[in-house]
Amino acid sequence: MAFIFPGGILSQLYLGILFGAFCFQTMTVSGGPNPDSMLESGATVINHSMILVQRLEALLVQGNGSDVTLRVQTLHSDEVKVIAAHALVLSLQSEVFEGLLHSRNSSSLTLREPMDCAAVFDKFIRYLYCGEIAVQLEQAIPLHKLASKYRVTALQTGLSLYMTQHLASDSTNGHVVSWYHYAMQTGDVALRDSCLQFLSWNLSSVFHSGEWGSVSDDLLLSLLQRSDLILQSELELFEALEAWIGQNQPGGLTIENSLRAVRYAMISPQQLFRLQKQSPVLLKYHESVRDLLYMAFQFHSASPLQLAKYFDVNCSLFTPRNYLSAAWGSPWIINNPTRDDRSTSFQTQLGPSGHDASKKVTWNALFSPRWLPVSLRPVYTEHGAIQAARSDNGHPRIIVTPATSSADFAGVSFQKTVIVAARQQGKVVVRHVYNFHQSTEETGDFLAEADLQKRASEYLIDSSLYMHIVVKPIYHSLIKAKK
Repeated sequence: MAFIFPGGILSQLYLGILFGAFCFQTMTVSGGPNPDSMLESGATVINHSMILVQRLEALLVQGNGSDVTLRVQTLHSDEVKVIAAHALVLSLQSEVFEGLLHSRNSSSLTLREPMDCAAVFDKFIRYLYCGEIAVQLEQAIPLHKLASKYRVTALQTGLSLYMTQHLASDSTNGHVVSWYHYAMQTGDVALRDSCLQFLSWNLSSVFHSGEWGSVSDDLLLSLLQRSDLILQSELELFEALEAWIGQNQPGGLTIENSLRAVRYAMISPQQLFRLQKQSPVLLKYHESVRDLLYMAFQFHSASPLQLAKYFDVNCSLFTPRNYLSAAWGSPWIINNPTRDDRSTSFQTQLGPSGHDASKKVTWNALFSPRWLPVSLRPVYTEHGAIQAARSDNGHPRIIVTPATSSADFAGVSFQKTVIVAARQQGKVVVRHVYNFHQSTEETGDFLAEADLQKRASEYLIDSSLYMHIVVKPIYHSLIKAKK
């Protein structure tokens, strides 16, 4: 497509746009200005790019030299937004605009957009002129839709990153669920997984927010199938599910599938008896889960080793999630975590089975801010001097071990989970989860990316490290179950 450049100041400005685009691309590829590629060695770069951006913004606002009028019509509405624009700028930034402008037969271009996109269209156009944009939570999806539709790749990427980094931000009705559903529609795998992980790690907070009711059937079942959910107890999950069913009134198949995803064996017999008599959902759909309830009562009444002779105890029904209640672990707040080693002790139930309810395991936890592997620890030389290891080689370490051993441990393995909380956008959320399967020597990545020396570290809250240690007893078959 051929462009006719107006004369005078505007012509110079268009040339400035081209030169500015070239400079931006050079800086992006090289990671910064490369004087040797454009200037003589030792030359000084005079950068007035901000002045150019300001003039471009003024050009958009004032409409000087405009050669195309954008008529943005809101779908199912008579509302029309008119924007005086410049074909060269639009074409440089979007190949879709380039094609639309090439095929137009008048000085105006009509664009039909849904209401949410039409409301932010002027903001989107300003980005094409200035290369920057101020985003609010509720604007992220419509702006991403526009960036996708007009193939403005840089803005697409920037908005996906924005959403990933603002999952913890406060909003009136919540936004993570809607972002998850949008990511599913667009195939944005990274955003989808980030949303799903955030919801899984902060599920108790989601239960008490306005967005729990907006969870779709598919998202609900995806969450219920996960073992890494962080919540108070399985009973809390059942009660939240019952509330979701009452609010959304889904089809019978969805209700049955969701009820069958509850791990009833992780609920005490006393609470199960109460649910069978008082839960309207369970009363109505009792036949759909009767076999699971029967298995749960058997699980609580018999020895796990005895049960394992006849049933597969490795299925999800008998696998705990990350429960925060006292029977499963303990919170641990460490003030000034870089100062020295710390230790604590706590008790958990031997296993989730009612048969083991009265059996307790005492655990010792040791936290070291600068643990060193054997190869890097200080050693004595033949002259008695110490070869000191570099202090910056150490990294945080946590070890969780039972205070005693017992014959009751037979047939039980213990998965330790350490949950680290942080404050993001003024809200306390789960920052990271570390899983240690049986052996605490597998903790090499614990806080590997955290700089605890910084008071403003994203892993600290008011200079303190907030953790919660969860011990999950997993039963395993010592002999093959009889069929």
